[in-house]
Amino acid sequence: MRLLVLLIAPATLAAAPAPPTLDLPIACAPGRSCEVQHYVDRDPGPGAKDYRCGAQTYDAHNGLDIRLPDMAAQRRGVAVLAAAAGRVARIRDGLPDISVRAAGAASVERQECGNGLVIAHGGGWETQYCHMAKDSLTVAVGQQVKAGTPLGRVGLSGNTEYPHLHMTVRRDGRVADPFAPDLAAGACTPPGAAGMWSAAARAVLPYRPGAILNLGFSGGPVTMAQVEEGQLAPPTGGSPYLIAYGRAIALMAGDVIEMRLTGPGGVVLAEARQPPMAKWRAQHLTYIGKKRPPAGWPTGAYGAEVRILRGGKAVASRSAAFQF
Repeated sequence: MRLLVLLIAPATLAAAPAPPTLDLPIACAPGRSCEVQHYVDRDPGPGAKDYRCGAQTYDAHNGLDIRLPDMAAQRRGVAVLAAAAGRVARIRDGLPDISVRAAGAASVERQECGNGLVIAHGGGWETQYCHMAKDSLTVAVGQQVKAGTPLGRVGLSGNTEYPHLHMTVRRDGRVADPFAPDLAAGACTPPGAAGMWSAAARAVLPYRPGAILNLGFSGGPVTMAQVEEGQLAPPTGGSPYLIAYGRAIALMAGDVIEMRLTGPGGVVLAEARQPPMAKWRAQHLTYIGKKRPPAGWPTGAYGAEVRILRGGKAVASRSAAFQF
């Protein structure tokens, strides 16, 4: 008896859809005119950990936050851009641009994203864009967009206290970290990992744990609210004080902030070194100043520098100057 052997080829498994390659989703320059405030939380428990195992996130945060320096920048207008080609799947507009601190959490219940939209990229991948400015959206449901297509402007809608773009990436409805989409929960990725970003986006999105968001000068007292509003009047020759202020974001426990104010010829007018941070801080305002001398402010160049020290080494610094 002869046995007929049938060779059955295994069914070809469909390859998983490739993730979209993402371009920068906002028309600003990280490190100059905007900064990354938060990354995706990769800690599976009640703690918080970003993709580099740093603390630049918070519990259950599901996206990337790119923050503008103040409301003045928001009012000038900063475009939100499609990170990749796709079809506009959902849109919401018409919510007011107001800080949730003023409006209250109840005002944005089930509308935490504020004004925004979702783009479907195929293969179960989608990107969501949140906290956009009221009546600024320029696309419609069903519209096909290319990477870089303007979608609207950064605003202050939904559950936010400051102007920023929150972008969430999802695969089959589950959050994916664009910096490490296949990384196991709780694991860390080494420096230089590409993630889903294009080469151009990756070049402007290096991991920066801590940044100087604002640095400027005033002729009088400075508050966090004034810095956020972006309407501090610059000092004049008649100002009774010369104040240099700096706002740092994403600070870790143990970080130290140093600041220096100089006058014509590089003469040090004031300097300060603050005690180490007791805990992680989303933002921190520091300032130093000098009272006007009896003969008035000498003409010439004035400067300020602020640094974030971590373990005794500078991890971020910024300088500014003006002239009387």
